[in-house]
Amino acid sequence: MNIEEREKAAQAAIRACDRARAEILPRFRDVAVEFKADGTPVTEADRAAERAIREVLGQAYPDFGVLGEEYGEEEGARDGLPQWIIDPIDGTISFSRGLPLFGTLIALMEQSAPSVGVIDLPALDERYVGWQGGGCTRNGQPVQTSQAERLDRALISVGDPICFEWAGRRPVLNQLLNTVPLVRGYTDAFGHAMVLNGALDAMVDCDLSPWDAAATQLLAVEAGGACVTRKGARGKLDLIFGSPALVEQIAELFDASK
Repeated sequence: MNIEEREKAAQAAIRACDRARAEILPRFRDVAVEFKADGTPVTEADRAAERAIREVLGQAYPDFGVLGEEYGEEEGARDGLPQWIIDPIDGTISFSRGLPLFGTLIALMEQSAPSVGVIDLPALDERYVGWQGGGCTRNGQPVQTSQAERLDRALISVGDPICFEWAGRRPVLNQLLNTVPLVRGYTDAFGHAMVLNGALDAMVDCDLSPWDAAATQLLAVEAGGACVTRKGARGKLDLIFGSPALVEQIAELFDASK
């Protein structure tokens, strides 16, 4: 796909997010919570939003593959074509507890690399959109990551400590806490978005599934930052993203913790 085709695909993802909001927001603070076999929470809003997203994207690109958190991988997609990756509600714990810090993640993968990404924060009415070579915007206005260079003056966000444990990265978390005065737990899609607009200097998020990571892997770079991906102990993805200089320094902590 060329840059114009990716921009067109981003518009389809935006329409899908509009449909997802229509399923999510009426259920916010008024939905029952269930638990999947792996112990993670899920709600009817997650399922309804993913169904809506799949419908919109399927109509726009019927031959593309689809992989979603709630309904898995769609069969019958043509080999070699791009694949949509969907997380209808990233931050279901926040959503289910009435916290507005959740989001919808959509990415388009070409040859195993993201070329389009959207992070939508319905309760905050913020939407981050980008495609390869097109930059990153929030509600249509360009955003840029922090360009901070000193960890001792940085505001760094981390995912849940248990995710560092699962990824075998507890020493990294300990080192961050000992090195950086301001480490805060702005998790999930909300934390990722705050890195894109420079409110946070960098973030470390461990033990992620592909649908948790793909949009950010693209958007962080398109916003002028860096994103480094590592494999954790369970084979999932660990992301370090934000200010290029800080990402480099934090990646060294990762490598030193082996």
